[in-house]
Amino acid sequence: MKLFHSATSPFVRQCVVCAHELGLLGHLELVAAAPHPVTRDLALAASNPLGKVPTLIADDGLVLYDSRVICEYLNLRGGGRLLPMQGPIRWRVLVDQALADGLLDAAVLVRYENTVRPENLRWSDWTDGQLAKVAAALDELERLAAGFTERVDLGTIAVGCALGYLDFRYAPLGWRERRPRLARWFAAFGARPSMAASAPA
Repeated sequence: MKLFHSATSPFVRQCVVCAHELGLLGHLELVAAAPHPVTRDLALAASNPLGKVPTLIADDGLVLYDSRVICEYLNLRGGGRLLPMQGPIRWRVLVDQALADGLLDAAVLVRYENTVRPENLRWSDWTDGQLAKVAAALDELERLAAGFTERVDLGTIAVGCALGYLDFRYAPLGWRERRPRLARWFAAFGARPSMAASAPA
C-alpha cells in the first residue's frame, strides 16, 4: 500500500498510528507529497482530485481518501479491533473521531490564514472564530477524557493526534492549563510506541 503523506499532517499521522497499532506499518510505503491550499501538487492530484493528504493506494489499485476512510480500511484489513462493529460504543468512537477532526479542521484553517494568506488580507475575526471552536472542542474532550483511559480505537487515536498537532503548531495556547484530565490521559497515550514513532519532528 502507498500512502501519500506530509510528515507534519495530523490526518496522515492518524493513518500511520492506526497502521502501527494494527501491525500493518511494514505494508505501508510512505510517498512524500506537497499539499497546499493554493499551489497544487499535480502528482498527488493525479490520484486524489482534491490534492490532499492522506491518500492511500491499496495493493489492488483502489484509491482511498480522507483519513477517516483510510483508517477504517486499515482497521478492517488489520482485524477490525479499532472500531466496534455495533452498539453504543461504536457511535462513541465515531463521534470522538469527528470531534477531533473538527478541532483539527479549525486549527489547520487558522494556520493557513496566518501562513499562506497575504498579511493584508488576514481576517482576525475568522481566526478568533476558528480558535473558539478549538477551545470548545478541548473543553468537551476534557469532559469525555475519563472515558478514554482503557481505549485504543479510531476515536482516541484521532484525539491523540489532534492534541499532538496543538503541541506542535500551537504550543502557546497552553491547552493543558484548564484540562487536567485530558492532559493526564494524553501523557500516557502519547507515550504509546505508535504515537512516539509518528510524532512530527
